[in-house]
Amino acid sequence: MDEDAGAPAASLDAAKSVVVPAALGGKRFDAALAELFPEFSRSRLKEWIESGDALLDGQTVRPRDPVRAGQVARLDAVLDTQTHALPQDIPLDVLYEDASVCVINKPAGLVVHPGAGNPDGTLVNALLFRDPALAALPRAGIVHRLDKDTSGVMVVARTLQAHAALVEQLSARDVHRQYLAVVVGAMVSGGTVRAPIDRHPRDRLKMAVREDGRDAVTHYRLRERFRAHTAVECQLETGRTHQIRVHMAHIKYPIVGDPMYGGQLRLPKAASEELVAQLRGFKRQALHAETLEFAHPASGEPVRVSAPVPQDMLELMAALRADSAAHK
Repeated sequence: MDEDAGAPAASLDAAKSVVVPAALGGKRFDAALAELFPEFSRSRLKEWIESGDALLDGQTVRPRDPVRAGQVARLDAVLDTQTHALPQDIPLDVLYEDASVCVINKPAGLVVHPGAGNPDGTLVNALLFRDPALAALPRAGIVHRLDKDTSGVMVVARTLQAHAALVEQLSARDVHRQYLAVVVGAMVSGGTVRAPIDRHPRDRLKMAVREDGRDAVTHYRLRERFRAHTAVECQLETGRTHQIRVHMAHIKYPIVGDPMYGGQLRLPKAASEELVAQLRGFKRQALHAETLEFAHPASGEPVRVSAPVPQDMLELMAALRADSAAHK
């Protein structure tokens, strides 16, 4: 999960001290902390142990050091919040909501986080307007993100406990994420791309397949095959930046309309005027986060939410379907 730079911090409640119960005696310090402070993710607790912000009897210890019953575990850390972002009345399409989570259908064109070039008008600003309490959560409760021009389903935590639980599920690859993409080229079968991803060595705005990159795995299968294009379902096993876009381009089936990885526009031979207009006019990557499934952070019950395919992709696929029918 990428972290925003320069976010202001808010101190934790000063009363974050807990006596280690007998049931946790002998456990590793990091494991004991995870049970004592379930509202924080294991990765965050580990960072605080290593920085000296998580103490045992007032002393710094290693994550693997055992604890004893009766010792005092204390957190004296800072928790990043989103209080620097201003609430803005931006409409949101809410697909599911309860006290723990909010699942939205993000439209193409909406930036998730404020940043250089996008100081406001983002999903974070919209969330803070809709639910001001999210200002107390890391990244306003956002635990994963979609690219600006990728549409579809996203889950947002509404409590610290939900945030920690969702971060853990994502880290453990327990969240099911299914995307719909329209790619250039007529695929003959599905498959799996296992190719590590990291920053492009020359263009820092891009990602690239690199031997020294981070593990990245994308599974894909055919949904509909057109004359010179394919609609594919992609399932993420990992969640690297631009992963599907990079992987599809890597196997020579770039996503239609992708301005960064798609290459030059390619038109099928004898394409109709309607199809040419659709392909020339599609100015974003034809990628939609269709379905998200996760364990509810409070109940543990499975939650499955789908976002309808947006109109621009429906029209693109209809034109491709008509072109295929016309050339049978």
